[in-house]
Amino acid sequence: MDAQGRGRGDNIDPADQWVLNPRTGEYELRLNPSAPQSAVPGPRGAAGGGNTRREAGHRSSGPEPSGHEVPPQRRRRGAPEEPPQGRRGRRPAKKKPKAKKVLAWTGGTLAFIVLGTAGAAYFYLEHLSDNITAIPDDGAGTGGFRKDEAINILLIGTDKRTGAGNEGYGDAGSVGHADTTILLHVSKDRSNATALSIPRDLIVDIPDCPTTQDDGTKEVIPGATGVRFNTSLGQDGRTPSCTMRTVTELTGVQPDNFMVADFNAVKTLTSAVGGVEVCLAKDIDDPDSHLKLAAGEHTIEGEQALAFVRTRHSVGLGGDLSRIEIQQQFLSSLMRKLKSNDTLTSPSKMLKLAEAGTKALTVDSTLDSIGKLKDLGLELGKLNTKNLTFTTVPVIDNPAEKVKATVVLDESKAPQVFDMIRSDVSFTEVEEEKKKEQQKEAAAVAARLEGPKADASEVRVRVLNGGASDGSAQRELTWLQTEAGVTKSENAGNAPAEIARTTLEYAPEQADQARRLAELLGLSGAAMKPGESVTNAQGLPTMTLTLGKDFKGAGVKLDSSSGDAPEGVQRATADKVECAK
Repeated sequence: MDAQGRGRGDNIDPADQWVLNPRTGEYELRLNPSAPQSAVPGPRGAAGGGNTRREAGHRSSGPEPSGHEVPPQRRRRGAPEEPPQGRRGRRPAKKKPKAKKVLAWTGGTLAFIVLGTAGAAYFYLEHLSDNITAIPDDGAGTGGFRKDEAINILLIGTDKRTGAGNEGYGDAGSVGHADTTILLHVSKDRSNATALSIPRDLIVDIPDCPTTQDDGTKEVIPGATGVRFNTSLGQDGRTPSCTMRTVTELTGVQPDNFMVADFNAVKTLTSAVGGVEVCLAKDIDDPDSHLKLAAGEHTIEGEQALAFVRTRHSVGLGGDLSRIEIQQQFLSSLMRKLKSNDTLTSPSKMLKLAEAGTKALTVDSTLDSIGKLKDLGLELGKLNTKNLTFTTVPVIDNPAEKVKATVVLDESKAPQVFDMIRSDVSFTEVEEEKKKEQQKEAAAVAARLEGPKADASEVRVRVLNGGASDGSAQRELTWLQTEAGVTKSENAGNAPAEIARTTLEYAPEQADQARRLAELLGLSGAAMKPGESVTNAQGLPTMTLTLGKDFKGAGVKLDSSSGDAPEGVQRATADKVECAK
């Protein structure tokens, strides 16, 4: 509001009367005690997901976690023996803190679970090299990650029944579809990362895919239009390189590398760290995933961990999108376990992680050596996992289906998400800025209650019924006039529409009156709505009190809290336990 343009009347200098409240960012009219309250009338104004298509046989493994190892120190082959400590001419060596040394080699675990094994694998190259399975990327990737650029890794969990004890999971004859897919983007400066989940039942176009065959020859597998994303792998002989091409066409982000794991990854990695903590908001007995757990916190591993990431009918809306959320919660919990001292300072656990990780993964041919995996792990180790955001491609139900089984892109949101990743924009920083702005706004709202208060006899207000029981406006008016001393009040009838919460609208020059009435009624700062005043039956400026559905009765104070958390503040983070609902 322009202070110079308001409040001229009765020879009062508005420059002396209009004051900017620094707490609320709003102008208020401060009158001298001797000035008549009714002398300055203001201008007139109006008062004011998921799907249940897949049968029980269709199940997913979670994304493929990993970790690092710390074997005993060994002397390099051919290197001279170190003289004993304290020998003449040699300073005693300073011992590095054990935890710090371990963290240096296990940095990759802190960036993302499935890549954590890289640092550990460095220590016994020949043995672990035999565990690695590498297949061509067929030119679908960038040629491999670069240390001075942003990193994009495609993580794929298949539903193929490989490995002992997995005969009852996934599709009986599945060739291994892209059942769980995450595009991990790590920023160029390594300060933040985004893990973007891609729903398996998202309708996409799969491009033609040049694919290396078992005999070394190449065959172009024809693309497909309007099919499920998970068929980008396995279907018609497609390999992970085809999933890479599909992701590039979908998001505009070309992955540097891919990593693929089957059901065994979740089982072996959770057992290697001694189990991970999860939380359920309710009892779950899912006959399809075989998960049976009571509400509360649990430590799970092996078969039970796999059942947890596969369950979907008993959480959320019972579809794949709900399963994605529970998998993201599981990954956050596993990350916390991997970076705990219990894991980082245990050579036996780190060795088990190295074995399990390298055996569980299939990588592209540009990551076919322990040295390359180690370099990638150390790059990712620079990331602070508090700045890792889990999110999902924005989707809506497929409008072409009567029985909802698939989803399509939400064109109002998905392009922005893809653009943020392509432009290396931090989701974490965006959320932090949003949170700061919300906190600033919340502080300003709360400050509306602070400041001078007019006497009750000077408060001028009209009362409307906006959703309270019949007769509430008159009963409240009677209380205001007879019990609260607000004699300059009147009944204005029903509001134009019903509202959930009671509001008080007022002009800046009425801020002191609004604060007094808010005190009398128990209104919060959020219930106070700055605007312009209206006139009452006598033609004098007045405030508008609209009783909402939360009105509890004449003279009964309302809660001072709005009851709602600011939008965007309640978010799952990797450093907190989230209960699956």
